[in-house]
Amino acid sequence: MSNIFLSIIYATSIFSPFLPEKSQDFYKSSPNKSLKYEKLSHLHFYFHNIVTGPNPTATRVAFSAITNTSSSLFGLVVVIDDPLTVGPEQSSKQVGRAQGMFAAASLTELSFSMVLNYVFTEGKFNGSSLSILGQNPLHSDVREMPVVGGSGCFRFARGYAEGRTHVIDWETGDAVVEYNVYVYHY
Repeated sequence: MSNIFLSIIYATSIFSPFLPEKSQDFYKSSPNKSLKYEKLSHLHFYFHNIVTGPNPTATRVAFSAITNTSSSLFGLVVVIDDPLTVGPEQSSKQVGRAQGMFAAASLTELSFSMVLNYVFTEGKFNGSSLSILGQNPLHSDVREMPVVGGSGCFRFARGYAEGRTHVIDWETGDAVVEYNVYVYHY
């Protein structure tokens, strides 16, 4: 009997390196030297929300009966792929796109819940993006929305975006918004 027991122990010790490891942990921590130095970047650009004309960059995808009678446009959902430019003119150099959606989510004021990415196509941040998720009350002079993440150069990003209306056509919805974005990243 003891020979069988010793044979089992011997076989287990020989083959154990080839058996898959069964870890009880669901994570693994590892030092990352590339995350050693955090930077603060300030980005400044203009967001062009174009609803009218031959090439709109924003389109209404949902609305309800209450949207048409509500002063806050409650229930309106708009999908966007808006240009981001260096200056307020639409002909200014484009540095990226604001892609995502916003929804009128207040019964009492014109305020949008923004879910979008600033996707950069120029300069040192080309190919990187910042993710924005927050409330945008349009009648406030300055609106602040959180940066909740990013990709590329902006991995692990956090910060905030300040929006100021540069010009808006209340009849059409066309608007230019100036953004100052302050973001910590590695």
